[in-house]
Amino acid sequence: MDIETFREYCLAKKGVEETLPFGDQTLVFKVMNKMFALLPLENETPRVNLKADPDWSIELREKYPQIYGAFHMNKKHWNSVEIDDGVEDDLIIKMIDHSYELVIAKLTKKDKAILADL
Repeated sequence: MDIETFREYCLAKKGVEETLPFGDQTLVFKVMNKMFALLPLENETPRVNLKADPDWSIELREKYPQIYGAFHMNKKHWNSVEIDDGVEDDLIIKMIDHSYELVIAKLTKKDKAILADL
């Protein structure tokens, strides 16, 4: 998966906005102002950070050398994923969806209602 496809898929999700809170070299995708994906733009090897269930993270890291604990993030809950080679696009999409759903599950009832009405 290339960076633009990743970006377009994230932005197509309900309630998602793209921000640059860490400078112009890192895109951050948020739903209801909560991060679910980070995309550093300066890396030689395109990679993204996605939130994940800790047990699933362990499975993914054991199976794919391109998936590992995210740099500067809580490695129990965040993975870095090299998206350009070795990880199937279907799995990357599943990981994006999973990260998005984990964040939505933690929203307040008010925010969940606002998101449902978008």
